[in-house]
Amino acid sequence: MLFATACSGGGGASGSGKVELSYRIWDKNQMPAMQQIVDKFETSHPGINVTIQLTPSAEFWTKMQANVTGGDAPDVFWINGAHAQFYAANGALLPLSDSVKQGRIDPANYPKSLVDLYSYQGTQYGVPKDFDTVGLWYNKKLFDAAGVKYPDDTWTWDTVKDAARKLTDASKGVHGIAAVAAGQENYYDTIFQAGGYVISPDGKSSGYDQPAAIAGLRFWTDLVKDGVSPSLQSMTDTAPSQMFESGKVAMYYGGSWNAIEFARNDYTKANADVAVLPAGMKRAVTLHGLANVVAAKTQHPEEATQFVEFLGSKEAADIQAGTGAVIPAFNGSQDAWVKSMPQFHLQAYLDELPYAMTYPTSKNTDAWQQQEPKVLAPAWTGDKDVATVAREMADLMNAALRKEG
Repeated sequence: MLFATACSGGGGASGSGKVELSYRIWDKNQMPAMQQIVDKFETSHPGINVTIQLTPSAEFWTKMQANVTGGDAPDVFWINGAHAQFYAANGALLPLSDSVKQGRIDPANYPKSLVDLYSYQGTQYGVPKDFDTVGLWYNKKLFDAAGVKYPDDTWTWDTVKDAARKLTDASKGVHGIAAVAAGQENYYDTIFQAGGYVISPDGKSSGYDQPAAIAGLRFWTDLVKDGVSPSLQSMTDTAPSQMFESGKVAMYYGGSWNAIEFARNDYTKANADVAVLPAGMKRAVTLHGLANVVAAKTQHPEEATQFVEFLGSKEAADIQAGTGAVIPAFNGSQDAWVKSMPQFHLQAYLDELPYAMTYPTSKNTDAWQQQEPKVLAPAWTGDKDVATVAREMADLMNAALRKEG
């Protein structure tokens, strides 16, 4: 197995005799909340010190793989759905069975889809930390200037297309929407809304070559083709969220994690708001979320498990909610997050939960998901037809899934 050579974890003991734990995360926007949680934990567990390691998402998993293989992984770290099965199957995560059996971790406290996402072959490996959905952010100032009504739950794909045309002003360098070539925030949602799937329910085949998936992809490529979205190259050179923050894009499909960023930006704080995603053939949105896990080879399994149990508590969830960092996974704590940024209609993200679809994953998600940007890009640039790249993606994905066994 890939991680079979891993030995001791990244913790140790300090000169004061306290146990030292390392905790790796990737989002700087969440650092204040995570530090508050660590401080609370250390107060109630005076024999343990926790040091947060902030590693940018772009290099997080490359570094994690090297650390786990080399035996110097952090004691506790964030994990997402794309990597959960892979790390669990390769023996890199400590089972949390005892914590569940003894009631210190109660799966009923979290959305079932997230609990399932972080279990493998009947064993729980992760404690849900937060969850996210995707909403339609819009620039009220640009909408008012163009005489376009604000988005609401009556909007459909056609409404988006029509509004994008009206909001585009080439003379001012303003585009109606950012048609980003991104999975969770964009084409996974529209594939689901078209009635399709990315991976079959049994996890054995791709849905990319199905008509619904092709329609979900074409929704975005048509926006670029029609000139109401910046080009793929433009969105590569400048982050689409930054375009939205500077008033150069009127609509942006953004995750709930974008809210705190937009609240800190003077322009979007004053001019932006968010609504539920428009409907396609049906209403749908991608649901994802993170979990906290313990490295299998940590030197301090008892203390690291205690920390993860605390990270999954309502107390920790309330801290996350109060800072607005993310939507906490602990049931009943989400309302505080909604109220943390009253200038935005954050309730929209929770209103989508009844029709949310779980983020697509497999045993080795990276094997096919990392190829999506490269394979699908020619459809965004217009160099290949959408149906062609969709079939290419399906072929590649099916080959990867067959290797999973």
